[in-house]
Amino acid sequence: MHDTTWFEIQGKPAVFIASSEFIDAAEVQAAALGLPEVRRIFVPHPIQDATDDEMRAKADAIVDGVIEALVD
Repeated sequence: MHDTTWFEIQGKPAVFIASSEFIDAAEVQAAALGLPEVRRIFVPHPIQDATDDEMRAKADAIVDGVIEALVD
């Protein structure tokens, strides 16, 4: 979240991506960093034990949302 916020403050579009386990934490962190509206996208939790194919599927499921968030 810190990097995403830094890029946004610098005028460079960024999107925070994390697992759904961190939705609440991301909201609190974004507010604490002064950018509560920072763009964020979540993939289904868990990811640490996901296979390569499962991770590809998770990425495929959000790629359009990431692109849309960056150009919006």
